[in-house]
Amino acid sequence: MEIWGHRGAYHYAPENTIYSFEKAIELGADGIEFDVQLTKDGEVVVIHDEKIDRVSNGTGLVKDYTLSELKKINFNKRGISEPYFMEIPTLEEVLQLLATTGLSINIELKTGIVYYDGLERKTVDIVNKYGLSERVLYSSFNHYSIQKVKEYDPTAKTALLCGGGIIVTGEQCEKVGAAALHPSVQQMRYPGLIEDSHKHGVKVHVWTVEDEDDFAYAKEHGVDAVFVNDITKFKGYAK
Repeated sequence: MEIWGHRGAYHYAPENTIYSFEKAIELGADGIEFDVQLTKDGEVVVIHDEKIDRVSNGTGLVKDYTLSELKKINFNKRGISEPYFMEIPTLEEVLQLLATTGLSINIELKTGIVYYDGLERKTVDIVNKYGLSERVLYSSFNHYSIQKVKEYDPTAKTALLCGGGIIVTGEQCEKVGAAALHPSVQQMRYPGLIEDSHKHGVKVHVWTVEDEDDFAYAKEHGVDAVFVNDITKFKGYAK
């Protein structure tokens, strides 16, 4: 079972920053998960929330800022590691870093609240520019986005995210050509979900595992990868 860093090394550095991804590599993560959105001027940037307030010293929506404006804002709001000023990274900057590693890359398309026109196409184009299509898995809660990715690039590897009260099955993934299912840590325990997914040739990657019991359950039931905030803790459990 692989261990993938959730938004990089969330426990050790500001999420979705270059420093967080560098730390995840240093700590020995098998893969890295991060989120993408579009700026006002159409640049693909790496950030989870639609608003920048929680992670930066700015306010407002990502879509209302140009890239140059966002680059002037500090995205190390918590100040949990140096340097104390950190920029929002572009997708290109993150892929330039990860291209030299062998890590799996999960790119979550954040189109569930803001429907970014062209985000899917631009993201796929950048991934293909760096020759990383074999290592990249595209996921989203908005399954129309996953459909757009497959329409634009039928060879792209995709995953269906699910959470809350909605459970997606392995059969549904198979029907839309998704290579993986990404259930929440609670949904992972739904009877037969993991086994059924594997029966349909669909991998299972669980978000976000934070305690030892859930990690043990995932490993025992054959989960393929878990997203974690504390990479060191779960690398230790894996051993």
